[in-house]
Amino acid sequence: MMKIFAVGLGPGNSTLMAPMAASAIEQSDVIVGYTSYMELIPELLAGKRTISTGMRGEVERCQEAIDEALLGNTVAVVCSGDSGIYGMAGLLFQLAEAYPEIEIVVVPGITAAIAAAALLGSPLTNDFAVISLSDHLTPWTTIKSRLEAVSQTDMVICLYNPQSKTRSDYLSRACKIMLRHKPADTACGYVRNAFRGDDSTIKLCLLGELADEPVDMLTTVIIGNSFTSVINNKLVTARGYQV
Repeated sequence: MMKIFAVGLGPGNSTLMAPMAASAIEQSDVIVGYTSYMELIPELLAGKRTISTGMRGEVERCQEAIDEALLGNTVAVVCSGDSGIYGMAGLLFQLAEAYPEIEIVVVPGITAAIAAAALLGSPLTNDFAVISLSDHLTPWTTIKSRLEAVSQTDMVICLYNPQSKTRSDYLSRACKIMLRHKPADTACGYVRNAFRGDDSTIKLCLLGELADEPVDMLTTVIIGNSFTSVINNKLVTARGYQV
């Protein structure tokens, strides 16, 4: 059967890549992915035919993967983190709807929220929401309404794509929304390049300070709830156990 693996590579550290992901790449004839993600796995690409494109080439990459599968090749489409969380799995299913003969196998990976949370401590111990601040595919009005709604629930909030050169005030906008429902001394933290060695940045701060922090597209931000505190320099959300 024709097969495409949608592979989550995890945060970029080979020790945190699932064995199933490495196996899927090994089984594949063609590896497709965003150039920066392909650079994370050079040792797995040896002897493979590769197809890579720059940012915003997602539809093109997935269509090429489908074309290769229709030719009889086993294909792996690689993403950072998890392939089903802001990844390529959903797009592959959409584009391959007319080709039920293609089996799409989703290979899970450690997403940025989990990787960042582990480095910060244990801030996701209870209910939490993940929201991307990128308006490339989702209008800001929708992002704003989601932030407004979630901020009122006292859930921990994890922000992906918090800021970029063309969206330099989006984190500030998000903070203004959250500050209407959360106190300024809410414990927060952020991680840039989680688990990528010396390139990683890990910092704790307060919600009232967050808007001024130097974050970018490679940063994951976690805003605590009323049960989140700093314990021995770690961000921890209590679940409700009696201790």
